[in-house]
Amino acid sequence: MRIVLVTGKGGVGKTTVAAATALAAADAGYRTMITSTDPAHSLSDALTVPLGSDPTRVQPNLDGQQIDTQRQLDKYWGSIRRQLMDVLDWGGAGGIESEEFLIFPGMDELFALLEVNQHARSGSYDVVVVDCAPTAETLRLLSLPEVLSWYFDRVMPTERKLMRAARPILSRITDLPLPRDEVFGAAQSVFDSIEGVKELMGSPEVTSARLVVNPEKMVIDEARRTYSYLGLFGYGVDGVVVNRVLPDDVTDPYFDRWRSIQKGHLDVVDEAFADLPRMRLRLFDDEMVGVDRLRRMAMELYEDLDPIGDFHATSPFRISDAEGGVTMELEVPFVEKADLDVFRKGNELYVQLGPYRRSFLLPDALHRREVTRARLDGGRLSVSFSDPDSAT
Repeated sequence: MRIVLVTGKGGVGKTTVAAATALAAADAGYRTMITSTDPAHSLSDALTVPLGSDPTRVQPNLDGQQIDTQRQLDKYWGSIRRQLMDVLDWGGAGGIESEEFLIFPGMDELFALLEVNQHARSGSYDVVVVDCAPTAETLRLLSLPEVLSWYFDRVMPTERKLMRAARPILSRITDLPLPRDEVFGAAQSVFDSIEGVKELMGSPEVTSARLVVNPEKMVIDEARRTYSYLGLFGYGVDGVVVNRVLPDDVTDPYFDRWRSIQKGHLDVVDEAFADLPRMRLRLFDDEMVGVDRLRRMAMELYEDLDPIGDFHATSPFRISDAEGGVTMELEVPFVEKADLDVFRKGNELYVQLGPYRRSFLLPDALHRREVTRARLDGGRLSVSFSDPDSAT
């Protein structure tokens, strides 16, 4: 089972690359699903096939889906939303305003990710290709399983116990609607689904990201940052697609300057992502929509490569045990020391990279060990823990 997350800056052509990848996988014999975590769905437009909230057959071995947000809200959020609506109604806020208030940022993408989890575990597909939202939203989305897992693991069980004890007393002194066990049960169901997502997404043998860029400075800079942030949250990258490269048969002198600029950017991509497979797609002279044109695009993109089997990601996170201590290593390419902060709080190690923070729950074997050094070298963060039995 493989999940391929196709992501990139808005407007680089990630939807057509995702659709072409899914077609190539289906043509190679993989039972394939293509879906989208972008609330502004455009898969149906790219494939020119009507897609709904249920899987729709696009061609042999390929199904497509555009997830109905309202349906997913009712499925995963219904009991919790009704409880919150009761509280808002009690406080004097109701109607459309409260409905809008209870759809939090990121919920569309999160529920789409839960749907990906279901497809991956259904046994119906060998490959799920995900047309992700633009990079900022995708990074927020991919960090959600980690953040929500932390909350559910540490906070929700305590809240549930406190509410059970306090409900008889509070019900006598206030008419505020109090959450009942079925609300916590619904939250637990969401948590279990998120844990399933976290398990799949945390395995580079299953899940990998494929970056789409254009030969433009701002796009490449964002792709480098995305590569770093994906490493922070444990996601491996299996390749880079450079889209809309001027083809050699464009010889008009008008494009000479633009070709020179693109060559410089292509050299930067080759150097920056030298450890990854890099593929180039020419700037086509037509809109690449519809199954036939996307298949032609896929043939030029992957040529003789298997779009799934020939692409592999490695985990950016590992722990090694050597004489004298334990070292935790995290690949965070393109990062400067000024952008990185590492600190420990109790049995958790926190790594802050720009606006993103990840918490690592330390295994029991590291609880008694002290952090002796944190070093960033060549895009690799190494955190060393002392041997508790060594002499001081």
